[in-house]
Amino acid sequence: MDLVREARILLEKNRRTIDGHTYTMPSPSTYPYQWLWDSCFHAIVLAQLEPEAAKAELLSLIAQQFPDGMIPHIIFWGKEVSLPFRIAWRGAPTSSITQPPMLAYAAWEIHRRTPDKVFLEKIYPGILSFYKYLIEKRDPQDHHLIGIINPDESGEDNSPRFDGPMHTHTDVSFTRHMLLRHQLVQKNRVCSFDAEICMSKNFWVKDVPFNAILVRNLQALGHIASFLGHKAGEHFALLNEGLIKTAMREYLLSEGVFWSASDHDYTQLRVATWAHFAPLFADLYTKEEADALMERHFNNAETFRAPFGIRTTSKQEPSYRPGGFWRGPIWFGPHWFIYKGLRAYGYKGEAAFILRANLALLERNGFREYFDPETGRAHGAHNFTWGTLTLDMIEE
Repeated sequence: MDLVREARILLEKNRRTIDGHTYTMPSPSTYPYQWLWDSCFHAIVLAQLEPEAAKAELLSLIAQQFPDGMIPHIIFWGKEVSLPFRIAWRGAPTSSITQPPMLAYAAWEIHRRTPDKVFLEKIYPGILSFYKYLIEKRDPQDHHLIGIINPDESGEDNSPRFDGPMHTHTDVSFTRHMLLRHQLVQKNRVCSFDAEICMSKNFWVKDVPFNAILVRNLQALGHIASFLGHKAGEHFALLNEGLIKTAMREYLLSEGVFWSASDHDYTQLRVATWAHFAPLFADLYTKEEADALMERHFNNAETFRAPFGIRTTSKQEPSYRPGGFWRGPIWFGPHWFIYKGLRAYGYKGEAAFILRANLALLERNGFREYFDPETGRAHGAHNFTWGTLTLDMIEE
C-alpha cells in the first residue's frame, strides 16, 4: 500500500466545502458531518500533505464556536441530520457537547511544519476561549480537573469505564447504551446544558484521556502564545497545565496507573482501559511508573497487548468484547496517542510495535473504523480517516 497516496486520496474524497467553510468527514456513509477531534486529526495529517487544507479544517471549527467558548463535537453544516444524531440539541446547527481538546496541538503542528504567524493570530483567540471555557465552566469544585457531561465528550461513546456513572451493566448492548446517552442529552437540555448544574445532577466524570489531552494541548497553547507575544495567554497555559497535572496525580493516580473518577467525591472508576496509557502523551508518569506500566500492561498479553495491537479495554475486564464498540477493539486514535507517548519516554521497541500493527491492519483492511485485536478483522465505517494518522507516526 502506498500510504501517502491512499491517505491523500481518502482525505480529498471526504472533503466538503459549505458556505466557504472546508472540512473533512470521518466517513461519508457513517459520519457525514464535521467532528471536533477528528478534524484535529485530519489537520495533523494534512499539515504534511496540504497545509492550506489543514488550516481550513481548524478554522471551520472556530466558525461554529459558542459565545461561552465551547466548540461543539459535531457541526452539521446545514445537512439533514440523520439518526442517531437527530436528538435534542439546543437548536443550533451543531451538537451541544464538546470533545477532547486537540485544537492547540493541531494548530501548532501546522505552524511547526509551515510557519504562518497570520494563521496563528487568526485561530489563537478561539483556542484560548475554548480552553478558558473548559477550565472555568467544567471545574465547579476548583480542583483543577475538567469534567465531561456525556460519554460522547470523551470521544469513546460507550467505553466500559463509563458504565458505573451511566448506571448500566457490563454486557449492555450498543443500542441500549446509545439510548442512555440520548436520555442524558435530554436531561441536560432541561437545564440548558449548564455544565456546572448538569454535571452534578446527571453525569460528571473527570476523564483521564480528556484531561491528559488538555494538559498536552495547554503546552501547545503556551508555545503559540509565546510565539505571538501574548504573555497573559502564556501564563494561563503554563499555570493550568501545572495545576491539572498535580490534580491528576492527587485524585486519579492509584496503584501505579491513572483512573477516571466521577461525582463530587472523585470515586475512581476501576475499569482498565487504554486510559492507563493516555497520560504518557502528557508526560504524567515518572520514568519508574512508566516502566512498570510497560511491564504490567503494555507487554502483557493477558491485559492489553494483542496480536494486532493494543486493546482499548483489558482482556481481563468482564466488559471486554473484541468486536464491541470501544469495549476492546483497536482504534487508530488511541494507537496514535499511545505511540506519541511511547516515543516521548524512549520506548522505541514498543512504539515500533504500534506502528507495525497499524501498517498491517491498513494493508489487510484498508481504512476502516476499528479492528478485532485478536483476529485483525475490520468493523464499522468504511473510508474512515483515522488510519491516516499512521503517516504522522511513520515520519518519526
